[in-house]
Amino acid sequence: MSSSSSGSEDDEGFDAYRKGGYHAVRIGDSFAGGRYIAQRKLGWGQFSTVWLTYDTQTSVRSSKSKYVALKIQKSAPQFAQAALHEIELLSAISDGDPSNEKCVPTQADQVQSLQWPRAKPSEGNVQVHINWLDYLHRELGIIHTDLKLENILLISTIDPAKDPVRSGLAPILERPEGSLNGGATTMSLIEKKLKRRARRAVLRISGRRSSTEGEEESTKLRKNLQGLDIRCKVVDFGNACWADKQFAEEIQTRQYRAPEVILRSGYSFSVDMWSFACTAFELATGEMMFTPQGGQGFSEDEDHLAQMMELLGKMPRKIAVGGSRSKDYFDRYGDLKRIRRLKFWPLDQVLVDKFKFSESDAREFAEFLNPLLDFTPENRPTAQQCLQHPWLNVNTDKEASTQ
Repeated sequence: MSSSSSGSEDDEGFDAYRKGGYHAVRIGDSFAGGRYIAQRKLGWGQFSTVWLTYDTQTSVRSSKSKYVALKIQKSAPQFAQAALHEIELLSAISDGDPSNEKCVPTQADQVQSLQWPRAKPSEGNVQVHINWLDYLHRELGIIHTDLKLENILLISTIDPAKDPVRSGLAPILERPEGSLNGGATTMSLIEKKLKRRARRAVLRISGRRSSTEGEEESTKLRKNLQGLDIRCKVVDFGNACWADKQFAEEIQTRQYRAPEVILRSGYSFSVDMWSFACTAFELATGEMMFTPQGGQGFSEDEDHLAQMMELLGKMPRKIAVGGSRSKDYFDRYGDLKRIRRLKFWPLDQVLVDKFKFSESDAREFAEFLNPLLDFTPENRPTAQQCLQHPWLNVNTDKEASTQ
């Protein structure tokens, strides 16, 4: 989904279905001369909706029916241009990966998005993430610019009932009566909003679970991951760019944004490595690494920079003052102008104190992440170099011996 898709809302709302906005799709609608038949809505973002569709032409030639994800862009001219750019990138990715093993899913029956459970990052999930990142960077010269958990899909589905092939359900070939926007009615939208409010109220009343309960839940989730095919693929290239042909200065979803992007110092492949480190941390802990908020007298950007330094140490002066927007946040000495008192809490200690990692696990994981979070972009390891990191190799050996 798009970088601006909201985790707090289940629906994009009917107001966005207007001229220049979302295209209203009904279950059973056909596209491309009848080739693709809409089955259900998979998700939405700021610029598009994504639908599971049945490919009628492929099913005629094959004994196994095939489903594809159809991304339907908003209709305003600027969105159409962005769609053409994304198609160009996806074509290059597909041409370089004819076996469809490295990066982007092309068949919807191979992948399923999910809310990733908290799990120790030593179960293979980190390594497979870096494999496709290496492919994008080294072989294709593409910067994704929007890496985050919601843009990473598992190849295997956890719930077979949601798999259009394994569920055994027949595809929808005709439009059911009264099916607008995936069958959602105004009343069902209201019901969903009421249910969300009820869930929030229950959470406020019950408060946080005890640390013991949290540890038990984490153990259950880790057990559930054992034996699961956790190979994954990356999606949403709507904001991606060629390294030598960049289109925007402001990239990346806020919480995963690298310091050089905030400071407008220029960027390259290393911004993806920063986002990757934030994503790996989130996968391991269940919480985002950075959650900046504006406050009285300081901006969201400045709070973001402050949180980075509290976790990683003081930013080198050369980096702090080297961007076109550095003067908005830093004085000439490289100190933040409006947030003067920082509470330093190193990454390995955060993992131990807040997330109850063992000392050894915290140290090893921090040793892997810290170089990816170097304030100097040129110092961050490449995806290829990460694949050689001892932490990944040690964990791979442990998994092999266990199996």
